Amino acid sequence: MSSRRGSYIFTSESVSEGHPDKVADRISDTVVDAFLGADPVARVACETMVTTQRIIIAGETRGPGEVVAGLEEKIRAAVKDIGYEQHGFHWATANYECYLHAQSADIAMGVDAGSNKDEGAGDQGIMFGYATNETPELMPATLQYSQNILMKLAEVRKNGTEKGLEPDAKSQVTLVYENGKPVRATSIVLSTQHKEGLSPKDVEAIVRPYIMKILPAGFINDDTEWHVNPTGNFVIGGPDGDCGLTGRKIIVDTYGGAAPHGGGAFSGKDPTKVDRSAAYICRYLAKNVVAAGLSDKCTIQIGYAIGVAKPLSFYVDLHGTGKVDEAKLEKILPELVGGASPRAIREHLGLNKPIYARTAAYGHFGRTPDKDGGFSWEKTDLVDELKRAF
Repeated sequence: MSSRRGSYIFTSESVSEGHPDKVADRISDTVVDAFLGADPVARVACETMVTTQRIIIAGETRGPGEVVAGLEEKIRAAVKDIGYEQHGFHWATANYECYLHAQSADIAMGVDAGSNKDEGAGDQGIMFGYATNETPELMPATLQYSQNILMKLAEVRKNGTEKGLEPDAKSQVTLVYENGKPVRATSIVLSTQHKEGLSPKDVEAIVRPYIMKILPAGFINDDTEWHVNPTGNFVIGGPDGDCGLTGRKIIVDTYGGAAPHGGGAFSGKDPTKVDRSAAYICRYLAKNVVAAGLSDKCTIQIGYAIGVAKPLSFYVDLHGTGKVDEAKLEKILPELVGGASPRAIREHLGLNKPIYARTAAYGHFGRTPDKDGGFSWEKTDLVDELKRAF
């Protein structure tokens, strides 16, 4: 998406917590939380596959051995919380298999701190963060509204208000931008799993009032196209309808395609993995830059090498909307977070806590910071320092 183009049409999608890939993400992050809850410096790299009546986890861990024995109960509770009690995928009766094993000693050696080195990055890679002032959450509007629609539908499904809805769902919002700002919706797409016997018109009658309240007044008008359950029937869904895998919805997790993406997934990884922690610090810094009024948009990239603490690169792009020098920001921002080394990131954001299962659906960004440290990367506590610096 061109940052300097004033008028255009842009689309983002989201998926619900009941989408099979998101079920897998939730399970993988449940494993991360279980290990970090038992040992804050545990290491986890967990992949999950879910399909018809089957849950399979695999990966590498380093932490208390007794954690593995308790995982099945926690994972079944997570699936129950999502809402799967269906013949083809049921929290209580799905077959569960665990293939977790010890972390590679070679990887551990590169990441661990030693007498002559700081803790290194858990992998090589490039990580991006982004913020834009087009929504109060400082997120792209197309994605934020897509996420909010599904969060609301999950809420009314779970509290019993809408008994016809089932867990699996996808949304998509297309907006017209004028002078760089969203002004109206050209189309709304919503596909949701539902109880047997409901027609697409029945489903639209359920979901439309909620969607109307999510988007700002005037965004939806008589010209807005609606596509609600366009395939017709959506009774068979979730892992019974499609196999789900960890890390398959990384654009939904971040910025809906409005910003670059490093390619690494978040879920299932402890915070020594810079795929996760450095993406969080990039978002944190970009959000604070925009919240401080230094620009309307901000993209940050950091590059790492496995086993090396110091970032290889730190890049800032204000997309032509900046009121300050980008090169000066590139010097100041890393200093505000201890040089952006993996250890400094974890300590600054307080990431060695069981705070990850809640991130597995509806985006890792654009959320409200929790009192227990969850979504700490959404805080704007650097605003005053940045204003003073400039």
